[in-house]
Amino acid sequence: MEIKVNFLDNLRLEAKFDDFTVVADQPIRYKGDGSAPGPFDYFLASSALCAAYFVKLYCETRNIPTDNIRLSQNNIVDPENRYNQIFKIQVELPADISAKDRQGILRSIDRCTVKKVVQTGPEFVIEEVENLDADAQALLMPNQASQTGTYIVGKDLPLEQTIANMSGILARLGMKIEIASWRNIVPNVWSLHIRDAHSPMCFTNGKGATKEGALASALGEFIERLNCNFFYNDQFWGEEIANAAFVHYPDERWFKPGRKDALPAEILDEYCLQIYNPEGELRGSHLYDTNSGNMERGICSLPYVRQSDGEVVYFPSNLIENLFLSNGMSAGNTLAEAQVQCLSEIFERAVKREILEGEIALPDVPQEVLAKYPGILAGIQGLEEQGFPVLVKDASLGGEFPVMCVTLMNPRTGGVFASFGAHPSFEVALERSLTELLQGRSFEGLNDLPQPTFESNAVTEPNNFVEHFIDSSGVVSWRFFSAKADFEFVEWDFSGQGENSNAEEAATLFGILEEMGKEVYMAVYEHLGATACRILVPDYSEIYPVDDLIWDNTNKALLFRADILNLHRLDDAELVALVERLEDSELDDYTDITTLIGIEFDDNTAWGQLTILELKLLIQLALQQFEEAKELVEAFLQYNDNTVERGLFYQAVNVVLEVLLDDELELDDYEVNFRRMFGNPRMDAVLGSVDGSVRFFGLTPTSMKLEGLDRHLRLIDSYKKLHTARANVAALSS
Repeated sequence: MEIKVNFLDNLRLEAKFDDFTVVADQPIRYKGDGSAPGPFDYFLASSALCAAYFVKLYCETRNIPTDNIRLSQNNIVDPENRYNQIFKIQVELPADISAKDRQGILRSIDRCTVKKVVQTGPEFVIEEVENLDADAQALLMPNQASQTGTYIVGKDLPLEQTIANMSGILARLGMKIEIASWRNIVPNVWSLHIRDAHSPMCFTNGKGATKEGALASALGEFIERLNCNFFYNDQFWGEEIANAAFVHYPDERWFKPGRKDALPAEILDEYCLQIYNPEGELRGSHLYDTNSGNMERGICSLPYVRQSDGEVVYFPSNLIENLFLSNGMSAGNTLAEAQVQCLSEIFERAVKREILEGEIALPDVPQEVLAKYPGILAGIQGLEEQGFPVLVKDASLGGEFPVMCVTLMNPRTGGVFASFGAHPSFEVALERSLTELLQGRSFEGLNDLPQPTFESNAVTEPNNFVEHFIDSSGVVSWRFFSAKADFEFVEWDFSGQGENSNAEEAATLFGILEEMGKEVYMAVYEHLGATACRILVPDYSEIYPVDDLIWDNTNKALLFRADILNLHRLDDAELVALVERLEDSELDDYTDITTLIGIEFDDNTAWGQLTILELKLLIQLALQQFEEAKELVEAFLQYNDNTVERGLFYQAVNVVLEVLLDDELELDDYEVNFRRMFGNPRMDAVLGSVDGSVRFFGLTPTSMKLEGLDRHLRLIDSYKKLHTARANVAALSS
């Protein structure tokens, strides 16, 4: 994690990381102002807080109340060497906690991350650099400069060269990548989380049988998502980009809707129109670009090559963004390598969906077959030894598809996790199933798995598949666990041979789709210095239902974005119109404004927690429509998951509105005790909100220029690096 430090007045310092700011000072006796803890105080507190976190985690997974658990830490300093200290952590436990759980709680404290880092002894490297934002490779693995060449199945170059190449590409883009975490909880299963130090919203996870394999996986996914703009999906890219020569890619085209909002004739083809507009309900306005919001330009459309005949077909960027998410995108050392990964991913998710929604029982992989892969078997045994039964299944549906499944059961909670992996190689598909299962997960994280069900509706519900797509945390049918399999086990093999193995495998996977009667469309992106592709298989690789283009399109943001960002500048008539549009849209009141308008607000601000319900409430207060505001504040308080501070503000608003709406009550009779209950600053804000002197309490003014929205501006800065690189390539080729 990158922590940037700013020098403030006197001895005060400000550390910024993610969306947080920590201020440190020195005591007055050391010439400071005593306005904040000192740096060493934060260090001491971090180990105590980390220990308490692990206690909380242990207790919550076992439904043990923590109300009467107390924890403290003291540091005992050696009088002859102040750098030699003992940290004594003491925990006081209630009498009703069992002896087993007492030992478990003490062992959980021993797992404190801060403690383990201190005990291991971190290495400090202190150096001068010309530019803090340069050197994208500096935060990756320190020994990655190794001259060895480690080849793995599926990669056309050694892992070391792959890592170096991708790190160099990111460095040239001006992106500084940091590793936020590593996981290796069982043998031969590694995962990590990497992110852009400047814009942490841009992150990926990698997985592999080795740490180098996992890092290459994470970097490859990062570059694939840069090339395909996935990090910036659903987001507003700002007015500068919206009005630039191009928004997404230099070869994009914009088409105006026809008469009566008809779809432009230039987009899609007859095959796609039968899938995306079967009843003729899809209109041009459904396909306006969410990212630019520039409806005057028309519908932003991206060229894809139809694989059956090489013809170019233009897909609206909005359609891709709404339906496919990240499915079917990949980067590789070569185009064939990227294609194999893309197509494998598409098959993995489509077959997974067919199995889960069809409640298909899969055949077990025989033990003698598993024994051929001792590295994978060691990881499975590691899970079994921790008390998690593991089922290894052939998900090829009788040898038709290159897909495997590893399913974990948690007897402690009754939860299950079905993880799928795909690749033309049986071994690689099996390895991916296992590494996907544990990607970014601790053993505690396996306590959150949903329980299986015999209720078919819960399994086939569309959002269940979305949950499975995001992190495999959706519901699985009990029928999936039947010992009576619906298919025979097949020890399949779709892999190619020799130097052209990836090209052979890509041809094989394309051939499967052709035999299924599917049209396939592909775009290749090389503007950033890496080869990446995106493959669309209509009516097969979508993640969201096609109906979402009409009923839940992300470009609904365009109805609200400008007014919400300009909220403080709207007059009463404009505020009334905004509320009416929100009501007419029939959106869920608990939809957050971040999602609605595509703006990354800081989570720690009122904007970051704002929902449609709270926005309507604040508008009604500004309009002094107290009866409407009272109804909304009651709903807010009933289902509030906002901060405690925000909840207290609305409790105070509620009682003030009670008084104002009751003809027999006078506010002056209650104000003194309201102030004693809620405090003067909060009551000043409440009374100002009802008399009109305070409007939209807690929401700092901004506009379509995005003033003050640093988190979102960092995201746009990240995208501008890609935009500039693409513009430069386009200029050179023109």
